[in-house]
Formats: sequence, structure tokens, C-alpha cells
Amino acid sequence: MRFPTLILLIVSLCGFSLPGKATEDLMERPDVRTFIRDMGRKHRFSALELDKVFRGVTIQDKILEAMAKPYEAKPWHAYRKLFLTETRIQSGVDFWSRNTAALAATARKYGVPAEVIVAIIGIETTYGQSPGKYRVIDALSTLAFAYPKRAEFFRRELEEFLVLCREESMNPTHPMGSYAGAMGLPQFMPSSYRRYAVDGDGDRRRDIWNNPADAIASVASYFAANGWQAGEPVAFPATVRGTAHEQLASTNVKPAHTVREWLSLGVDSGASLPAHVKAALVRLDEEAGPAYWLGLHNFYVITRYNHSPLYAMAAHELSRQLVSRRSADGSF
Repeated sequence: MRFPTLILLIVSLCGFSLPGKATEDLMERPDVRTFIRDMGRKHRFSALELDKVFRGVTIQDKILEAMAKPYEAKPWHAYRKLFLTETRIQSGVDFWSRNTAALAATARKYGVPAEVIVAIIGIETTYGQSPGKYRVIDALSTLAFAYPKRAEFFRRELEEFLVLCREESMNPTHPMGSYAGAMGLPQFMPSSYRRYAVDGDGDRRRDIWNNPADAIASVASYFAANGWQAGEPVAFPATVRGTAHEQLASTNVKPAHTVREWLSLGVDSGASLPAHVKAALVRLDEEAGPAYWLGLHNFYVITRYNHSPLYAMAAHELSRQLVSRRSADGSF
């Protein structure tokens, strides 16, 4: 028995796992070979070029473990504590102060408030402090070829990433991102980068990793394209009476019922909202019991960035905290 084979046998018998699967194994897989052929057929990539890229790819168990433990699986009272922290609020105020001009110009152009943009970047990467520690090519390949549950989605993102790298003259082995392959300050997936990323400062580049102006404009571009309504509210806390509301309440946060309908079912926000405005009833699990909010159209737009209502509420609350802190500091 050869020495490397003996090591693998000992690792297996002891129940340990190696940090990544051998790149040669990846290249021998029929699905990887098919993917490479498809990239050549659809986008005229050289098979030799992609062979070279994938021979440097590592399938990482840590990425699969992270996918199995999403933040959104937590109850609201635990999820909230992860993002509504003093550090994140003050760092957001500082980020806003450093990028006042870019935020103001972007808000005027796209109609998306500065505080919402800052909150998104704050939740995603703590204003660029935590942009991700994985090579994007490793993350997307791991999920495309070793995560059957969402393999189709991540193969599309891997395809988008390779096309993106060619368009932007980037070496595909260089960009870093999250365990899911999200990139830069705003954590765009490759398809979102290609569709929504914009040049925020006129230098003819879309650098969402190192250029806050580009990241700021790209977040606003994303929201505007998904229907953000300038000057309109996001959500209001609500009180509920009885159980009649349960027949219309759901996990779908797309507004489908009018304020008048919710009032007839014992749901009241206490806000002066027109009776015809549509809203969704959002339930959040606080430590003392459920809390309810009426999420309006802009709340739904935030969930186009991340489909979890917990995420949208965290972004909304953080944006309000940022405004309050800046006001208290005399920044307005």
C-alpha cells in the first residue's frame, strides 16, 4: 500500500475529513466535464482555459457546513442581536460620514434613501470589514458540484461568474467572497453583479470590492430595478386582535391585501395609511411572544435582496437607528 493511500485510509477509519477534495477528483467528474463543454458551446470558452482554472479549485467542506446553518433559521430575537449592535450602528454612521457625497448623489439619482443603502452594506459586510474569506471560484464550484439541493442555481451562478470575469478582465481565481459566492461590500452574486452593478464615480469600472461609491450606487441600482418607490415608507408595527387575521397571514411578504382588509380582520398599524394601500402581515418572534408588522411595497423590495423577512426587518431597523444616531450627533 502506497503511503498517501495509507494516510487516506487512516483518516477515513478515524472519522476525520480532509479540508477539501482533491482537484484531480473534481476534474474527473462527468458533471464538471459537461459544464466545461457547455461553457465552450454557449460562451466560446476554451476547454484548456477552463481546465486550468478548475484544476486549481478545491471543494470545501466548510462551505457546505455553512450552508447548513443559515442565519435566517434563527428566531427574530436572536437574529436581531446579530445585526442591531452598537458597533454596527456607529460604524454605519462613520461610513455615512466618509461617503456623504456619494450617498447623496445616489439617493437623488435612484430615489433610494442613504440610510437604506448604508444599512444593507452594514448587514452584508459590516461596511466592508467582512467581505468574505473564500475564493469565489471555490465557493461556487463547491455548491455547484457538491450541494445537490441547489446545484442548478449555483451552476448558473458559476457560469455567470466566469462570464463576468472575462467581461471585467478579472482572473477568476482572484476574487474573494462569502461561502455562497457573494462578492464585495454589497455581497452581489455574479448574476446580480452583471445585471445591477454600476460605476458610481465615473472611472468606468464597477469595483464593488474596493470602491464604496460603486458599491453604494450598485445597491441603489438593484433596489430601483426591483421597484423601490421613492419617498414611500417601509413598514409599521401592528397590533392584532383575535384570530381572523390568520386566514390571510402567510410567509409570503408580497403585499396582497389592503389596509382596509387588515383592519376588518383586527390588524391595526395605528398609522395614517390610505385604506387602499396593500400590505403584508409579518410575524416576528420576540422573546416575550410574537410581534406583528405591516410590510409595505418597499419592505417587499428589500426581500428581493434577501428573501428572508428577518433580513428586511433588520435592514429597516438598522436604517432607522442610523438616522436617529446621526440626528443625535448633529450630522443632519
